[in-house]
Amino acid sequence: MSLGKWNIAIMALCTGLIVANIYYSQPLLVLISQEFNVTESNAGQVTFFTQIGYALGLLFCVPLGDKLERKRQIVFMTGCAVAALIGAAISMNVTMLKIMGFIIGFTSIVPQLILPLSASLAAPERRGKVIGVIMSGLLIGILLSRTVSGVVGEHLGWRAMFWIAGGLSFVMMMTMIFSFPQSRSSFTGSYGALMRSLLTLAKEQPLLREASLINACGFAVFGLFWTTSVFLLSNPPYSFGSDVIGLMGLAAATGALGAPLIGRIADRKNPRIAIGYGIACILAGYVIFWFFRNSLIGIVAGIVLLDLGLQGVHVSNQTRIYALLPEARNRMNTVFMTVSFIGTSLGSGIGLWVWDIGKWAGVCIAGVGIMLLAILVYGMTYKR
Repeated sequence: MSLGKWNIAIMALCTGLIVANIYYSQPLLVLISQEFNVTESNAGQVTFFTQIGYALGLLFCVPLGDKLERKRQIVFMTGCAVAALIGAAISMNVTMLKIMGFIIGFTSIVPQLILPLSASLAAPERRGKVIGVIMSGLLIGILLSRTVSGVVGEHLGWRAMFWIAGGLSFVMMMTMIFSFPQSRSSFTGSYGALMRSLLTLAKEQPLLREASLINACGFAVFGLFWTTSVFLLSNPPYSFGSDVIGLMGLAAATGALGAPLIGRIADRKNPRIAIGYGIACILAGYVIFWFFRNSLIGIVAGIVLLDLGLQGVHVSNQTRIYALLPEARNRMNTVFMTVSFIGTSLGSGIGLWVWDIGKWAGVCIAGVGIMLLAILVYGMTYKR
């Protein structure tokens, strides 16, 4: 079966609304800390555990897409995410919320099952464009989730956001049942053999290692910024509420709209060129965060550069790895995205640590340092 525009649009919508589950908590951290009477850093661990759960879900569940029928797996995981979101909404304390956050992350890996499904059904000459469109849905979902969450949290309370997210995920589950195409699996071995093959792929595919490491650096500075920017914007000179903080996601969404264009560039030219430009944009964004930390216009400009740069890095890297071994796309995606979200988790953890030590200055220094590491990897692996 080939993908029509309607199929691609539905996949992009489902991808955006499910991945948003991972990020709803970020603008709500101050509200959570106030209700449970814990420090901001303690409340911030809800985000950290959610991202760790997502990374582990990627590692242990996404490879099954090469062994199981993908549509059935996608629907099952979405149903589990609905239950976890309801659990978060009724959490009695911050510890329960952290546990629910972990489960939300673990079960919200659906977008990383949808992407290989779309890549396997798309014509080779359109694969980059299709991935770019669905990645736009994914990243707009990530970024606008903060806007929606901030507004809902400010006016209805943080628990209401998790109730709403559970309802949206249930609607998406029903949509998937009736609109997603079925697919055949290609791996016939045991689950143990499936997991061992991940190590084999990482060992035998140098491009996969390079793309994963560069992506991890990009995702790390992404997590670093969005975890700590809540604290920056809720304190003087800004002193914003969660609704205004959430509006920062609108600025980031402008960068996410560049994904289809970047996908077309990856189809027509060497996608590694777009990766280099993406790294430069992210680095420039952090330089702006440093010099214009007391200017809202400067922060917004830095956000646009950060997210546009992440698009260039991520979409181009994903296009590259999907072209390697068509029969192992889920497992390739597992290695790639697990390493990437380990980067996000580490970035969030580093962000909480450097915020306690050096506030925003520490965040900017850490961001620049991580991107210099990405430049080092990019330079060392360059081939004409």
